[in-house]
Amino acid sequence: MRAPLRDRLFSGLTINPETGCLLWTGSKNHKGYGYIVTEGRQKARVHRLMYEMFAEPIPDGLHLDHLCRVRHCASPAHLEAVTPGENTRRGVRNVGSTHCDSGHEFTEANTYMRPDGGRRCRACRRALRKKSP
Repeated sequence: MRAPLRDRLFSGLTINPETGCLLWTGSKNHKGYGYIVTEGRQKARVHRLMYEMFAEPIPDGLHLDHLCRVRHCASPAHLEAVTPGENTRRGVRNVGSTHCDSGHEFTEANTYMRPDGGRRCRACRRALRKKSP
C-alpha cells in the first residue's frame, strides 16, 4: 500500500540552510518544478500543494511566484500569489542570474540562447534529452 500523500510529500523535502529554500528532491517536470502523484493518480506541483496546506488557497486565475527564483522550492514563505502578467514581469529579473535553477553556471559554453531572447542551460537540456525516450 502506498504511503499517504502528506507523508510522501514531506519525505521528499530538504532545507537549504543557506537560503531557507525547502527543496523538492523527487521528480521534476521539464521546467524544473517538483511534482508528486496524488491518490487520484494525477500529477500535482509540490509548491502549490505546500502553499495550500500551509498558507492559503490559491485564488482562481492567480499563479504562484517563486520569490527565491528556485522552481523546485516548496517553502510557502518563498511563494506569493500574483496575476500571470505580474509573474511574467517578475520572471524577467532572473535574466541577470549567473546560474540555472539546477545550479549550473551560465557560461558562454553552457548557455543556449533561444530565438525569443530567453536562455537555457545546455547541461540541463542534455540531461533532459537523455531522460526522454
